[in-house]
Amino acid sequence: MDLKNIMKGILFFYIAMYITLALNSYGHALCVNVSDANLRSGPGTQYEKTWEVFKYMPFKKITQKGAWYKVKDVDGDEHWIYKKLVTSKFKCAVVKKNNINIRTGPGRNFNTTLLSPAVTYDSFKIIKARDSWVNVVDEFGNNGWIFKQLLWIQ
Repeated sequence: MDLKNIMKGILFFYIAMYITLALNSYGHALCVNVSDANLRSGPGTQYEKTWEVFKYMPFKKITQKGAWYKVKDVDGDEHWIYKKLVTSKFKCAVVKKNNINIRTGPGRNFNTTLLSPAVTYDSFKIIKARDSWVNVVDEFGNNGWIFKQLLWIQ
């Protein structure tokens, strides 16, 4: 192996590390981990409240300013949220369509749960996935299965 190939390898390694760090810093998933949270038009409580969301609402982090994250929601709208109100320790999902069934198992042959129907913007913590179905739990501990394409998962 000559010096030229070694240098190419080192350069490739550093470029790959830079890209990995950049991707992990921005655009990663966040979930609300408190019972309710106010979203703002800017990074501080002095800014207008744009939306009140509930536990397990997912977001995609765009950037950070001090103790505030700029995030993107299921509709592509951007807001600011205080960083202590969210976590990246688990995955969350939000319902994209109105009146969808929540089932007792992963398939249409399973009965609907007492939670059915879920409505747009209902949010859940992801427990596990099986094929095209996702096992979810709400903030009160109720769980069920939802068809994956009906959810925005972060």
